[in-house]
Amino acid sequence: MGGISFVNDTPEFTIDQARRILDDVFAPWIRDLALIVEDISPAPQGEPGAILRMPFSPRLCRDNGVVCGQALMAFADTAMVIAMVTASGGYRPMTTVDQTTHFMRAVASSDVVADARVIRLGRTMSFGRVTLTSAADAKPVAMVSSAFAML
Repeated sequence: MGGISFVNDTPEFTIDQARRILDDVFAPWIRDLALIVEDISPAPQGEPGAILRMPFSPRLCRDNGVVCGQALMAFADTAMVIAMVTASGGYRPMTTVDQTTHFMRAVASSDVVADARVIRLGRTMSFGRVTLTSAADAKPVAMVSSAFAML
């Protein structure tokens, strides 16, 4: 697994650790999205989470220049994994059980920002939500809820 440990041996989970997980754990086609971990919130108060950015690329667009839903859903799923890892304080294997996406409007020629928040981190199941916004105008693009089996 590319040197990723299952137990966090530092007192605080860091953004550099989150970035390494993004590089080491995910499939090559997810790495091709060139996602950027901008911030993490491992805080014990409130909802832990992560902020990620998906840079705009014409390769992510449908024939009409709109970023395709498949890219947005993969982005949201990946952002939620980083949020779960942040909440856990280190990498732990998990798999998506359910993801519901509500698309609110199209996004074109803009980066997309994901604000992923962990609602409940459990021993066997965890739940979260992601808000995707257009970086061009900070307006919501989609709302995503998800459930993960913690392996």
